Amino acid sequence: MKNPWGKKNPFMSMWLSGANAVAGAARGRVAAEAKRQASTAVSKSARQMTEAWTSALTGKPAPKRRRRKSTR
Repeated sequence: MKNPWGKKNPFMSMWLSGANAVAGAARGRVAAEAKRQASTAVSKSARQMTEAWTSALTGKPAPKRRRRKSTR
């Protein structure tokens, strides 16, 4: 006698295929967002390091003077 649990179920197969497609799409979106965030973090830290080094080497710039308003 054959084992009934070993028999293929076409409905289960279709359901699993659909679930796998949804999971693949979600996984792709999560990976893309993680890559965007990592890229943003790297560029932000590089910009901050560049600003820190340039300000350390050049010193603080003189504050800009404000123009007086005429009282006429």
